[in-house]
Amino acid sequence: MKNKILVTGGAGYIGSHTCIALHEAGYEVVVYDNLSNSSREAINRVSTLIGQTIVFIEGDVRDDELLREVFASHEFFGVIHFAGLKAVGESVAKPLLYYNNNVSGTIALLEVMAEYDVKNFVFSSSATVYGDPETLPIHELSKRSCTNPYGQSKLAVEYILEDLAISDKSWNLIALRYFNPVGAHPSGQIGEDPNDIPNNLMPYISQVAVGKLDKLSIFGNDYPTVDGTGVRDFIHVTDLAQGHVAALSYLEQQISPEENCLNTAIAKQTSAKSGSVGFLPINLGTGKGTSVLELVTAFAEVSKQPIAYQFVERRAGDIASCYASADKAQALLGWQAKLSITDMCQDTWRWQNMNPNGYQAS
Repeated sequence: MKNKILVTGGAGYIGSHTCIALHEAGYEVVVYDNLSNSSREAINRVSTLIGQTIVFIEGDVRDDELLREVFASHEFFGVIHFAGLKAVGESVAKPLLYYNNNVSGTIALLEVMAEYDVKNFVFSSSATVYGDPETLPIHELSKRSCTNPYGQSKLAVEYILEDLAISDKSWNLIALRYFNPVGAHPSGQIGEDPNDIPNNLMPYISQVAVGKLDKLSIFGNDYPTVDGTGVRDFIHVTDLAQGHVAALSYLEQQISPEENCLNTAIAKQTSAKSGSVGFLPINLGTGKGTSVLELVTAFAEVSKQPIAYQFVERRAGDIASCYASADKAQALLGWQAKLSITDMCQDTWRWQNMNPNGYQAS
């Protein structure tokens, strides 16, 4: 077994898929999640898929006392930090909630990590930190300027991580800026299960296809794009999960290239000495843009179901086009997205068919 990793938000959509990828790569996983927008059933299913019970702790990252208990009970190599609120529209309506949860929660987590000398950190950032991009594709050095409080909360954490890396050279901080995660595990056992009405596009499309929702609302059809609808870089969630494994592997190699940090003791000793990474932002995307209408068409072809939709006014905070340059991820991490839009639609449709009510009993 490789090093032990704390995964905050590990019961969520991206976190649960990453737990599987981490296990397959030989890591030991401890999940910490407050279940505010996730399900305990996701962890149960992950445990079944990997044939091993995952340690699960229900808790909020703002609860520093509980965090101290967790760190005192485990020797972690590092933390993957997914825990956070993520709905753009909700963030516009409730900005204080987003800053409290996403920014204050991360600060509390980092403070406890520092107390226990765990200084390897992979942060779930977002392409929203780039705002309305001046040029495409978007590179890691592109200007950062957010258009909504959700993006501002992610960018605020990035600034905190940058300052932390400058102040203390023993920190190794990777911010993975992902674009638009979609899809599901090929088993159909875990996938995206939003509470109430979906905020993200793909689960909305799939719920229309399965008959749970009447029609899809497409926000804006007058953007300067191929068909007037917004263009995004959709990435399969299992590709994204592999990106987190690649980031941890990179940290291990940088901290102790000769021994590859095969145990926690070595990892802790060398991280204190080396700190060779600092703050490192990396895009995770496919490098290709797909419009909303193109995704609707692809899903209809895969599912053999009509997808009813209507155009409505643009949504506050949305932009016309956004897709990545993923060259840095390939060069540094040896990672690139492998799965296609068709794969994304097929796996989403399998998940939706097998779980029409998500993790709730059918």
